[in-house]
Amino acid sequence: MGEIAALLTSVLWAFSSIIHTFAGRRVGPGVLNRARLLFAVMWILLTHRIFQGTFFPVHAAPERWFWLGLSGVVGLVLGDWFLFYAYVTIGARMGTLIMASVPMLSAMLAWIFLGETLTLTEILGMILVVSGIAMVILDRVNGNISLPRRTYWLGVLAGFGGALGQAGNLILAKPGLADGFPSISGVAIRMVTAAVVLWGLTFLKKEARPTLEALKDRRALGLILLGSMIGPFAGVWLSMVAIQNTLVGIASTLMALSPVILLPLSRWFFHETISWRAIIGTLICMAGTAALFLL
Repeated sequence: MGEIAALLTSVLWAFSSIIHTFAGRRVGPGVLNRARLLFAVMWILLTHRIFQGTFFPVHAAPERWFWLGLSGVVGLVLGDWFLFYAYVTIGARMGTLIMASVPMLSAMLAWIFLGETLTLTEILGMILVVSGIAMVILDRVNGNISLPRRTYWLGVLAGFGGALGQAGNLILAKPGLADGFPSISGVAIRMVTAAVVLWGLTFLKKEARPTLEALKDRRALGLILLGSMIGPFAGVWLSMVAIQNTLVGIASTLMALSPVILLPLSRWFFHETISWRAIIGTLICMAGTAALFLL
């Protein structure tokens, strides 16, 4: 049961990245991030109601609000903007593959800021992750690429910016989730705080009206709504089912398979040319991710 839920989570996140890529190419990463976050708040509060009996964790301590709120701003405001920019420029497959570096970056940040130790196996796993991602990136640079090099590298840097944002988000969330605080409540606080900050900045920069104008594109709006439902709602729910019904390492590894699933999907939806080097690089990256979680 847990393994199936983890695999389904990976499939849903793969499709979510494709949907957000299509939406972002219609309205831009900024509009996508603002609209997606609003819809995500709606879905996550509904999820919280299902699992916790209330729509929102109103009695959370102030220190939890600080750490989880800061985590939400770093991960959902900054990190997701970079991620969506990567989707728009270099595509869902490349963007998602670069996001596979999140466990590695999280381990490095935990080593630097939290004093956690790194084992030899974890270091070898990190080397595999970096090697696999580098193989795919250099494969695109050496001719298998239809973008100007500057645009391509900006997309790659944005992908790593998104990964760093998600890794920082995990490190910052750790104190807020201490002492058994429900993870779904932590997600709710993160999303609500991020939405308030992002939309506050949107109004200050007078970008609210252009955002709403862009969302008159019904196809884009439908894609954003669908993507936010598949990711934060169904994806979060299935990931919780997976963790509750199998070992965390196994669940985490299976949930990290989105880049592999995206190999045929990118060929189908975006007509990308998938080279053997890209396939091998993706599998090496996934092997490194598995080493971080399982060994």
